[in-house]
Amino acid sequence: MKDKLFQKFDEVSAQQWKQKIQYDLKGADYNEKLIYRSLDGINIKPFYHQDDVSQSIKTPSPKNWNVCERIYVASEKISNSIAKNAIEKGAESLWFVIPDEETDIASLFHGIDLKNLPVYISTEFLSGSYIRKILKFIEGKESSVFLQTDIIGNLARTGNWFYNLKQDHEIIADIVEISGAFKSVISVDSTLYQNAGATIPQQLAYTLAHANEYLNLNAENGNSQHSKEGLQLQFIVASGSNYFFEIAKIKALRWLFATLAKEYNIADNCHILALPSKRNKTLYDYNVNMLRTTTESLSAILGGADTVYNLPYDAIFHKNNEFGDRVARNQLLVMKNEAYLDKVSNAAEGTYYIESLTRQFAEMALDIFKKIEKNGGFLKQLKEGIIQRKINESASAEQEQFDNGKIVLIGTNTFENPEDKMKDDLELYPFLKKNPRKTLIPPILEKRLSEKMEQEKLEQEKAEK
Repeated sequence: MKDKLFQKFDEVSAQQWKQKIQYDLKGADYNEKLIYRSLDGINIKPFYHQDDVSQSIKTPSPKNWNVCERIYVASEKISNSIAKNAIEKGAESLWFVIPDEETDIASLFHGIDLKNLPVYISTEFLSGSYIRKILKFIEGKESSVFLQTDIIGNLARTGNWFYNLKQDHEIIADIVEISGAFKSVISVDSTLYQNAGATIPQQLAYTLAHANEYLNLNAENGNSQHSKEGLQLQFIVASGSNYFFEIAKIKALRWLFATLAKEYNIADNCHILALPSKRNKTLYDYNVNMLRTTTESLSAILGGADTVYNLPYDAIFHKNNEFGDRVARNQLLVMKNEAYLDKVSNAAEGTYYIESLTRQFAEMALDIFKKIEKNGGFLKQLKEGIIQRKINESASAEQEQFDNGKIVLIGTNTFENPEDKMKDDLELYPFLKKNPRKTLIPPILEKRLSEKMEQEKLEQEKAEK
């Protein structure tokens, strides 16, 4: 029956589609009218055809994804209570941000089932001795604990090492050597590049080059841990607003890492924790942030993230609060339990548009990556300020489009509500913080698109009072 049905229709080539479109344009220029030229360097066509995909891209994809809750540990007892409440309300993994070495791990994890609950631990300091405390606590227990140690990310973000190049590298080599009980110990935080305004090919290239520094270091140190699978890396990725582009970005990252992993003869899979970008989040008409984080989380899920943390709609100006966290968590739970987005693995595979984007992003990123490696590697280019300059150029181009209204943020530069007031609702400083200090290199700075406009509006509010 199926074969007879399709026999009634002649196969239509991409060229035939294009000819029909050009006929309907009645003389208008096809390239000018219908080709969209993105800031990422991709020219988007009005239609995609099987001719655009010579071979389907096969990337490893998780069978399921976890709903994650991020908790800043100001108090072990309070954070433990928040964690248990989040688990009760549907969280499937926990992400603890630990600010100092005085934090007691046993108190923090009291009553939490580490066997069935993946846990991510990010420390705002670098300490081999503290990692040993964590190791001692989980020793003999079945657990899924991911450490997030990223000395290169700290250098890029702050402009300084935790201590110095030599000591930081010695500590991370020591951590890798004792890492057997952890799922991974090194993370590559690529959210910095997205939030600072890098294009998608730049984000992918810098993430790959960033990871390559760790793989090189591990190979030089001859670490034997995880000898069957090689050094296990975790990638932290921020999803932006371009829905299909961001699906393709995560697929391209897996594809690129698999290519790099072959060079080191290690497992070609990687662990991806994804969260929404801060770049397009707004202070005014902040409820629109919920719509933005919904599509960005969807991109992460369909792109193949292992774990998704959803940014609360008020995160840029409110301190952590139960309501904001609950809304963010429930957005993911709706996607999982009502939209059933956990039922199909690698759902985007075979779609002509996404596969075409994936291949183009990967090829462009690989070209940038090769140039970085040819010119001494990621660390060298960071120290020379080349990476920072390239990101600044891309960020400036994007900022110009926002300022000119070509990039729209509803409620901020389009359909503004003149009655919307925010000056009395700020619990956190929502703008780029300027803290002059001596640094080894210029840091990469995260900045939201709407900051300048919001600052002007706040000044108007003060003047009106």
